[in-house]
Amino acid sequence: MKKRRLGRAVITSLLVSSLCVVPVFAEPSVDDLEQSKQAAQNEVTSLQEELQGLVEKINELEQNLITKGEEISQAEEDLAAAEEKEKQQYEDMKLRIKYMYENGETSALETLLSSTDFSDLLNKAEYVQNVHKYDRDKLEEYVATKQEIADLKDTLETEMANMESLQAEYSSQEESLNATLTAKQDEVANLDEQLQAAVEAAAQKAAEEAAAQAASEQASAQDDAGTSAGGGSGSTGGDTTTGGGTSTGGGSSSSGGGNYQGSGDSSVGSAIVSAAASYLGVPYVWGGTSYSGVDCSGLVYLAHQAVGISVARQSGSLGAGGKAVSASEAMPGDVVCYAGHVGIYVGGGQMIHAPQPGQVVCYTSVNYASHWFRRYW
Repeated sequence: MKKRRLGRAVITSLLVSSLCVVPVFAEPSVDDLEQSKQAAQNEVTSLQEELQGLVEKINELEQNLITKGEEISQAEEDLAAAEEKEKQQYEDMKLRIKYMYENGETSALETLLSSTDFSDLLNKAEYVQNVHKYDRDKLEEYVATKQEIADLKDTLETEMANMESLQAEYSSQEESLNATLTAKQDEVANLDEQLQAAVEAAAQKAAEEAAAQAASEQASAQDDAGTSAGGGSGSTGGDTTTGGGTSTGGGSSSSGGGNYQGSGDSSVGSAIVSAAASYLGVPYVWGGTSYSGVDCSGLVYLAHQAVGISVARQSGSLGAGGKAVSASEAMPGDVVCYAGHVGIYVGGGQMIHAPQPGQVVCYTSVNYASHWFRRYW
């Protein structure tokens, strides 16, 4: 009897060993998984720090572009005023030249010769001198105005060149940021896969160990039952609880910004869309906030201003304020936010935005880069 019990014990041990050994060779160890997880988390942290630095640089650059655009708009107004002044002076000069041509160069001499006495001669001589001085002053003023216009044009051209240089740098930073965002998304996805694999491996190992333990206990129970004459067979119910897979979702939380005071009234969101749509076809102008020209944050600013909501003037602040909403919760009137860019969501995966210099306000898809949504209504 003892030999038979011993044989069953050996068989049971071999069965348990075979169940436990196979997964060890098929799956990485817990330490390896923990090291992989830590390495991935370190990489994500590094990418987040790099991303934060790029976002700050892009926000600062955008503010500089807005300021430069406002200065250029003012320079254009000054240039227009100077050109009007030039036209008026040119007309005055033509009248004076016409008068001099019609009266001839002898008019001054005739005036002097017609003097009745010496005192009259002095008065007329002073008059002639004043007339010539007036002509000379007007000519010098005309020349100065022409130079003023030339200087304004040079300044405007310089400002435009500087803005184009800043725009090129902005575009480069935006491309770099988008690449970093893509890399971060890939890294997060990879981390999720590793974590899920670790959980599944742990769950599988726990299930196999539980099965092996149950088999061992069942074999022991059968041996004990065999030695007991007339004994009832005992049933051992094993409620084996295996841990469910932990899902590490990448969804963002809907934590509201400190400046959010909206009511959530969808009619307000619809009014924001209508206000934004009124700017369709308006050209992109850095720093612009009118139907003559707008930039991306200027469009969002004006659309909210139309319904009595005050928002930030710069895309970085717009992307951090208001109330965060998920893509599934986004509604018309929400702000679509990118790194260095914003637009107004109109529903159906579309938005209204001011793209970039040389283009006009238009509709476009929101899915061309990583984005998020903020609500201010």
